[in-house]
Amino acid sequence: MDAHTTPAGLRPLWDHLSHGLIGLEPLIERLMISLLSGGHVLIEGPPGLAKTRAVKWLSSAIEGSFARIQCTPDLMPSDLTGTPVYRPGTGDFAFVKGPVFHNLVLVDEINRAPPKVQSALLEAMAEHQVTAGNETHPLPDPFLVVATQNPIEQDGTFPLPEAQLDRFLLYVVLTLPDATAERQILDLVESESTGVRPMPPQLSLDDLANARQQAMRTHLAPELRDYIVRLVMATREGDLRDDIAHPVSPRGTLALASAAKARAFLRGRDHALPEDVEALAPDALAHRMVLSWRAVAEGKTARALVSDILSRVEPL
Repeated sequence: MDAHTTPAGLRPLWDHLSHGLIGLEPLIERLMISLLSGGHVLIEGPPGLAKTRAVKWLSSAIEGSFARIQCTPDLMPSDLTGTPVYRPGTGDFAFVKGPVFHNLVLVDEINRAPPKVQSALLEAMAEHQVTAGNETHPLPDPFLVVATQNPIEQDGTFPLPEAQLDRFLLYVVLTLPDATAERQILDLVESESTGVRPMPPQLSLDDLANARQQAMRTHLAPELRDYIVRLVMATREGDLRDDIAHPVSPRGTLALASAAKARAFLRGRDHALPEDVEALAPDALAHRMVLSWRAVAEGKTARALVSDILSRVEPL
């Protein structure tokens, strides 16, 4: 994305992330899309691709609180949400908030968290609240979860249930960099080890809220809305229906629409285009599909099916 087209208030943030995250422009864009649309992001990639670094750099440039949760099989829901603590002086219990009570929460290796923890996180992501005992505690606004998972090592992991996957606005899959990007990464790390990092910008929560309002006012033409609906309906009917056991739900339609508007806003437009929908469809729709056993046996993937749908369904 050309930084010169980025809205002025967000340009310092884009420049900061681009400086520290070499070869990760698609991830940078999707993190900023999630910020603007209020959705959560799941990042998948092998170790060493700067998944954690990306979220830390993002948190350093945004006003607000940040917490990191390192998931392990013995993690308890209270380690995430908090727990009531008895106070002898007053003779009652007081709720001590856990790390989920922050504006930006990094959940590292989310698939290592046991089902009870994933269930607690699901309530936080879906309802922006935490229930402890008979009390419900609201989470801060904004509230963004960025989760990571490693696709290589599967020992001691708990695959995310479909209900939780559906709560992620975007599911980003990272690949290894090419030789040029690899050399730039090496140069960057060498310079950081001998010099001083530039001071990150500070995007205030008020400016972020204002940018969100502007992004969601981006025009989505009726023809483009029809295009999004036809893409989703292609997962429910037609030639590919035998490959899909559970098609995309209406939440996928809403996610793709809001993400397309945010992408258009980031590119300096007041209206979304078919290219915005096409660029984000794999990340917004693929994780919301469950393939049939026959499709899995034949080696098909959800992302490949989304690409097939994009080639079949005309934009206008």
